[in-house]
Parts: sequence; structure tokens; C-alpha cells
Amino acid sequence: MSKADQIFIEMCEDIIANGNSSEGQVVRPRWEDGTPAHTIKKFGVISRYDLSKEFPALTLRPTSLKLCVDELLWIWQRKSNNIRDLNSHIWDSWADETGSIGKAYGYQMGVKYRFAHGETDQVDNVLWQLKNTPYSRRILTNIYNFADLAEMGLEPCAYSVTFNVTGNKLNAILNQRSQDILAANSWNVMQYAVLLHMFAQVSGFEAGEFIQVISDAHIYDRHVPIVKELIERQQYPAPKFWINPDVKDFYDFTPADVRLEGYETGPQIKGIPIAV
Repeated sequence: MSKADQIFIEMCEDIIANGNSSEGQVVRPRWEDGTPAHTIKKFGVISRYDLSKEFPALTLRPTSLKLCVDELLWIWQRKSNNIRDLNSHIWDSWADETGSIGKAYGYQMGVKYRFAHGETDQVDNVLWQLKNTPYSRRILTNIYNFADLAEMGLEPCAYSVTFNVTGNKLNAILNQRSQDILAANSWNVMQYAVLLHMFAQVSGFEAGEFIQVISDAHIYDRHVPIVKELIERQQYPAPKFWINPDVKDFYDFTPADVRLEGYETGPQIKGIPIAV
């Protein structure tokens, strides 16, 4: 089995067996039919993945690496907040008639700040620090901008990444205020594992440890039967991750510059209901 499978299965089993239900509470999310979308949750879930040993791809069901990376680059590279610049439809429910999700995600990445080395945005500041002050303990991004929350289509779930160099390895911690485990966990894990590989390559480091910290890790009520079936499936070995070694500038990466080799999985789950 892959390490990602093991972590995912143990996390889901713990949430279902020991989590707290929101039944009886007033909740914001609704299903498409207007019914309140309740969850079972665990607070403060931490998962660790050593990217030097294995790429964290779930094999219980497939996750599209190309679409994951397209969304990742939409936020971190193109710094866009318009779904018309995206090749998937995962943000459609949070966009307005112009396609904008407001001052969220990519918009925040593109905002310029005055740093000691000059005026730049958060992404370029991280890249500058990794090349010039790699052993700093201040290399991070944070897009939970309180001044702009009212103008966001969705307040950011994955809101902060802290980078840290240990020896010749680049490590990262992803902080998430909330996560829909069935719909988003494998997607986010793969995305930020790729980001770490990309940043490591263009900065002259090896990819090290990726740590995901989720404040509210939840499984929606209508997802529980799906998750129970999913975690009982056959597991396969982790695939090999390939990244184009010729890319030396983060802004030159495209989804075609990464791929999974030998990615064997169980069948896809179609029609997962999404609470909004």
C-alpha cells in the first residue's frame, strides 16, 4: 500500500469512530436540496509525508494530477481569482457572473508588500528567500487577509504555508482551517506535495517532509457510506513522481511538467454530493 492510503484510512476511521457530530447544531453549509449538511469532525489532524521516500498519491481511487496542478498554478503562479483561467469546475459555485471569486486565493498571492529586500508579492518573496536566506525561519505565505474576507467568494481553507530548509531538504507545513475529507484531502495533499517539489527544484534543494495540519477535519453525513466503502478497497503501491528536470524557473512550470508513473488505483467515485 502507499503511505498516503495508510494515512487516509486511519484518519477516516478515527473521524468516523471518535469524531464529534454537528447534529443538533445550526450549520452554514447546505446540500443542493436545501437540507443542512452536517458533519462528523476531528479537531487538529496532522499528517506527515516524507517526499524523499514516496509521493503521497491515494490509490484507493484516482486523483487527477493534471487538474490538481492546474488549480495550484492558477493560485500560486498565475495568481488569478477568475474561474475562466481554470480548467476545472471546482470553483463554479463560489464565482460571480464574471467568473470572479473575489479577493480570494490567487488575488491574495498577487498583492505586493514591502519586504526588507524590496516590494514584491508573497510567492516571489518565498522564492527570493529560498535562494538568498534559505535557513531563515520566516519563509511563509498567509492569504487569510481579514481586511478582505467580506469580499471573498470563499474564505480560504488552505490559508498558510511555512517553508523550512533542513540540510539540503526543503520541508513545508500546510495549514488548513477546514477540510472536506472525501472531496478534498487527496487533492490538496497531492497539490502541495507538487508545490514543494517545484520550489525545491528551482531553489536547488531536495524535497523533504510535507506536513498537513487541518483544524476542522470533517466527513459530511452523506459522505459517510461512501468513505466506509472507499477505505475497504484494495490498495496499490505508490506511483513514481516525475518532474521535468529542465525547468529552473517556477513560472515556467505547466501541468505537463509533472506526471505519475505506474499510478494504479481503484475505480473513481462519481457524483460526490458537495455542500455549499
